[in-house]
Amino acid sequence: MSSEAHTGSDVSLVAAQIGRAPREPWRVRTRCKWGHPSVIVSPSTLGDGTPFPTLAWLTCPWLAEEVSALESAGGVSRWRSCVAADQAITDELLEADAALREARARESSGRDECAGVGIAGQSDPLQVKCLHTHVALALMDIADPVGRGVLAEVGDACPDERCARLVLTMAEGLR
Repeated sequence: MSSEAHTGSDVSLVAAQIGRAPREPWRVRTRCKWGHPSVIVSPSTLGDGTPFPTLAWLTCPWLAEEVSALESAGGVSRWRSCVAADQAITDELLEADAALREARARESSGRDECAGVGIAGQSDPLQVKCLHTHVALALMDIADPVGRGVLAEVGDACPDERCARLVLTMAEGLR
C-alpha cells in the first residue's frame, strides 16, 4: 500500500471518483491493484485553517458503492452489535482508534487539531458510525476490525476497473 503525493492526473481522477474536488491538502495513501487512488489522507487542519478530523477518505467508487449498500442494509447497526458483544473486537477497535489518532498527528506534522475525536469524528471510539471510514483505515494498514470485516464481506478490489473508464472519460472530455 503506497503513500505518496498526488499527481495532476490523480487530482482529476479523485475528483471524478468522489464527485467533487477533494479539500486541500491531501495525498494518495493507498492505490488499488489497478494503480488508481483508493484512499486519500488529509491533515487535521485544511489549507484554509478549517479543522478536519477525517484522516482517511475512501475514494474507490466501487468500494464506496459496496459499503453504502452494506450501510443501507443495516451494516452500521450490525457492527455496533458486534462491538458491544465481543470484547476482542472492542479491544481491537480501541487500538485502531489510537492508531488513527497517531496517524492523524503524523499527517499533521505532529499537531492534531482534532485530537478530541477519533474514527469518523466520534468522541466514543466504540460507536460505529461510518463503515467507509473503517474500510479506508483498514486499507491503509490500520488494524481496524470493522474495516477488515467489511472488506471480508465485499472484497478489496474493484472487479471491473471502473476508474479506468473514468480516466478514459476524462481524456475524451479534453479532446
